[in-house]
Amino acid sequence: MAQIVPDPNEALIVVDVQRDFLPGGALAVAHGGPWPPHCVAGTPGAEFAAELKLPRPAIVVSKAESPDADSYSAFGGTDLAQQLERRGVQRVYVGGLATDYCVLNTVLDARAAGLEVVVLRDAVRAVEVAPGDGERAMAKMEQAGARLLPA
Repeated sequence: MAQIVPDPNEALIVVDVQRDFLPGGALAVAHGGPWPPHCVAGTPGAEFAAELKLPRPAIVVSKAESPDADSYSAFGGTDLAQQLERRGVQRVYVGGLATDYCVLNTVLDARAAGLEVVVLRDAVRAVEVAPGDGERAMAKMEQAGARLLPA
């Protein structure tokens, strides 16, 4: 039996997998904008998907904690960059929702913070307000230096 030992210089960032972004939620990715109120603290829509199993050392970073401002990046208004730096993280793997909004902005901010970024293509989905938004977001991430897996 093989044991997978995590690399202490790597981290996984899972963006916006709350119930409101999933089918049946207030802002399910399959339907796009305009954005209704979603992921409001204390509501079922703000809870993580029941199928999401977080490992024990997982750290939850909350964003957009003010109802007056949207936040499209896991780094925006949070201490995520500092937490990763303190832990010596140099590479992040990114998955979640939505490719063309919060994943895109999280990846761009991670690159701006000097992190190596790997986008897990099979673990992201786009809103697609306009056809092709997801692929355009992927191209922007790749142009910023992110690696897309699988290719």
